[in-house]
Amino acid sequence: MGNGSFIHLVKQRTSCRSYEPRPVPRESLELMLEAARLAPSACNKQPWRFAVVEAEETRMRLIHEAFLAGIPMTWAEDAGAIIALGMEKSAFTHTIAPKISGVDYPLLDLGIAGEHLVLQAEELGLGTCWIGWIKPKEIRKIVDWPRRIEPVGLITVGWPVSGDRKIRPRLAPEMITKWI
Repeated sequence: MGNGSFIHLVKQRTSCRSYEPRPVPRESLELMLEAARLAPSACNKQPWRFAVVEAEETRMRLIHEAFLAGIPMTWAEDAGAIIALGMEKSAFTHTIAPKISGVDYPLLDLGIAGEHLVLQAEELGLGTCWIGWIKPKEIRKIVDWPRRIEPVGLITVGWPVSGDRKIRPRLAPEMITKWI
């Protein structure tokens, strides 16, 4: 396995909280969205919706109005873009089926699509950070989504400050895996 291997990419991806204040090329954002678009989903419903916020004024509104209070995230101000993840639910797959099975399929779907997006960003040399400490109603208002789209998270995207990326320790395989 060389440095271009998938496992190397996964091992290098971190939550970036220190960005160089410069824009992210549109082509990079489009490639990230394409990776997310191609993700699998329950019954192929593809519930994900994205709002790519590049404009500084709108990014600042998200940071100052749509983040919950208590955890300062001023580092997000230097990200070149913020991507809002939204969920458009279908009646059966996303409302009835979870009541029967107890599995929240749309959240699984959004998680898969979002992870495709951040791994593509990593391959492009970009940093990302998932943010779930949010006010969904404020996000919906700021990105002008209709009520049928439920905001579930934000992902900051930008150029990491070199040397600031710290890979956090992970639990050992034997601590999280049961072989039967």
